[in-house]
Amino acid sequence: MAADELVFLPLGGSGEIGMNMNLYGFGPPHRRKWIMIDCGVMFGDLSTPGIELICADPTFIFENREDLLGLILTHGHEDHIGAVGLLAPELGCPVYATAFTAKLVEGKAEERGVDIDMRVISLGAKLTLGPFDIEFVTLTHSIPEPNGVIIRTPLGVVLHTGDWKIDPEPTLGPVTDSPTLRAIGDAGVLAMVCDSTNVLSSGESGSEMRVKENLIKLIAEKKGRVAVTTFASNVSRVVSIFEAARASDRSVCLLGRSMLRIVGAARDVGLLPEGVSFVEPAEAGFLPRDKVLYLCTGSQGEPRAALARIARDDHRDLVLTEGDTVVFSSKIIPGNERGIFTLINDLVELGVEVVTEKDAFIHVSGHPNRDELKKMYEWVRPQYAIPVHGEARHLESHADFALTLGVDDAIAPRNGDLIRLAPGEPEVIDETPAGRWMLDGDILMPEGSGPMRERRKLSFGGLVSVALAIDEHCNAAAPPAVAIVGAPKESPGAEDIAGAISEKAEAAFLALGKSKRRDDGAVELAVMRAVRNEMVAAWGKRPGVAILIQRV
Repeated sequence: MAADELVFLPLGGSGEIGMNMNLYGFGPPHRRKWIMIDCGVMFGDLSTPGIELICADPTFIFENREDLLGLILTHGHEDHIGAVGLLAPELGCPVYATAFTAKLVEGKAEERGVDIDMRVISLGAKLTLGPFDIEFVTLTHSIPEPNGVIIRTPLGVVLHTGDWKIDPEPTLGPVTDSPTLRAIGDAGVLAMVCDSTNVLSSGESGSEMRVKENLIKLIAEKKGRVAVTTFASNVSRVVSIFEAARASDRSVCLLGRSMLRIVGAARDVGLLPEGVSFVEPAEAGFLPRDKVLYLCTGSQGEPRAALARIARDDHRDLVLTEGDTVVFSSKIIPGNERGIFTLINDLVELGVEVVTEKDAFIHVSGHPNRDELKKMYEWVRPQYAIPVHGEARHLESHADFALTLGVDDAIAPRNGDLIRLAPGEPEVIDETPAGRWMLDGDILMPEGSGPMRERRKLSFGGLVSVALAIDEHCNAAAPPAVAIVGAPKESPGAEDIAGAISEKAEAAFLALGKSKRRDDGAVELAVMRAVRNEMVAAWGKRPGVAILIQRV
């Protein structure tokens, strides 16, 4: 009879920052029970045209959904909850989260019109799912109610940290529950599966209290309108900005859908401190310039966010001019540089002063630097380290760092690595499917599917479509009709490319014998070659070509 095993399987978030999805299994091979921790997304970019959300490939757990006991959410950031509304209905298991995170997930489920078996639990809650005894441990991060997950099994204890930092003076919520972390360290921890985002940064990440103090000083110096942009999910920063505005006798106005959604969820679950209130945009417009502060979405240069529309001077409620100030209480997430710099330049063109974290201490990370990682390892003292939530360079550096902190072994996994944690020393024992699924409109499809390949091709070469009408005698009933999308319509000599394509297409058709003209496949191939050759000659590039044949 096969012996029980405790295994860990990352499907997303190990090898990239984003779309976190992790599985823990217990039992003999082929009869394991599973729990999932987090179910997040990452966002599309220029390499994924038309795609806004990307999640980890759930094929493995879909195939084992009958043995999936629950989905546990550590906190409410999109890279940890963004795919719950997409996948949870198919997973068919209960979803466990604290109140604020649950509120955000329920809002997403309502938007998609799906039902989720949401179980709201308290901070520090304990629950049992099959062979897993689960305990939530309170941490600090850049969003309310961040939780680590203590997983107790007959083969040992695992701490899954989720995202965290050590903030001795958080402006909202409790401090890190270090007594619980020390207690499990004293009792013995088999493995710690830990955040790697800031492992390349020395020192500590810094406290929200210092940010609040500096925001108060900065905003007090400004005389015109002030707009502050930050991550909407950082509710503690939102509260700090409110208090900085109140200290300068300014009313705060929220701009941006995600800002309104997050702040609304925080109010609904009682997270906002007494006295925090906001004015409506229509009312804010009548306030003196030195009596209003706008709190906006768009810190990452998102073109449809409130700040981008303000910078383009097309926001219906706010116009910024010379003497006004925009404060970026945020960092530049790698990959967003171009959009952010474009946004800043647009604001400067309006005569607006721009203040970023490079100019003042107005932002801290929500992830642990090396000194905080060191302290966590000193508290927990795991036997093994499993770094997650990072690119390859982060995971490998974290594994090396953990070895200097006294762990017996460290494995830097990649998505799809099935790691046996116990019995015996940890090792990768198998690989599972670990690709990406993309949300294309309302359809979730695997990366590399036909539409995505075609769209990437079109983004480089455009499309030429040719409609060919063929009569009953297999002659052209009319000159071929040509439409060109995303490619030049005239050559450098101002020649009509569409007209030339029509002539070449008709000539290629007429060059076919009567028998081949009856064969749609032969007609399509001959005309496609002629069209493509003409575009290469006129343009130097090979577009996509679509041939439409109509027999009349």
